[in-house]
Formats: sequence, C-alpha cells, structure tokens
Amino acid sequence: QLQLVESGGGLVQAGGSLRLSCAASGRTASDYSMAWFRSAPGKEREFIVSISWNGSVQYYDDSKKGRFTISRDNAKNAAYLQMNSVKPEDTAVYYCAAAPWYSGYYWSRYDTWGQGTQVTVSS
Repeated sequence: QLQLVESGGGLVQAGGSLRLSCAASGRTASDYSMAWFRSAPGKEREFIVSISWNGSVQYYDDSKKGRFTISRDNAKNAAYLQMNSVKPEDTAVYYCAAAPWYSGYYWSRYDTWGQGTQVTVSS
C-alpha cells in the first residue's frame, strides 16, 4: 500500500520561498500521478497542481501558476512543490496525494493522501 509523507513546511516571511517534499513508500511512486492540495481554516480544500507519472503532464490552478512549481524524482520516490513569492494567503496545511491514473484537479480521484505539512506565511 502506498504511503505519503510531506515535509518542508514551516514559518516563512511573505515574499520568501519554501520547498515541500512528499516521500512515497510501500509502492513505486512512478505507478502514480501525484498532486498537491492545501486546506486553510474555514476554506474548502484547494487544488494547487498535479503531475503525471513521468512528469510530462502538469496542470496548475491558474492562481498558483508562476509562483508554484511541481516536480518529481521517481528514482527517489518523491515529489516536490517549490513555492516562491509566498503570500500570507498561502498559509495552509499542504497535502500531497496520489492516484493510479492521471486525475488532474479532481481531489476525489486521489485515493492516497499524506498527513499534511503546515505552511505559515507572516506578513
């Protein structure tokens, strides 16, 4: 069974950068498409970006395009989210998720989720 563990969250000042990691174990990550979502208090779960098993297909939420970059390293069974020019409204718990086929922004199609990592952006 695939398991995901996020790391790299923390406190960062507005305008700064942060790189989140998602480590996969139990199964081969290259068998899965992956995505990043986030959840802030009082808000619905929000899609950020998805990536196909080999990285050839990436889909970004328009509001994140240009500031956030997804990547994956199947040799390391990991995916990453580079966050640049962060804003206070980026404060949230960030989750990585995996699906056995490419699932875009449809959160319900992702059947494996990590526990999340908190990102707090100070103004």
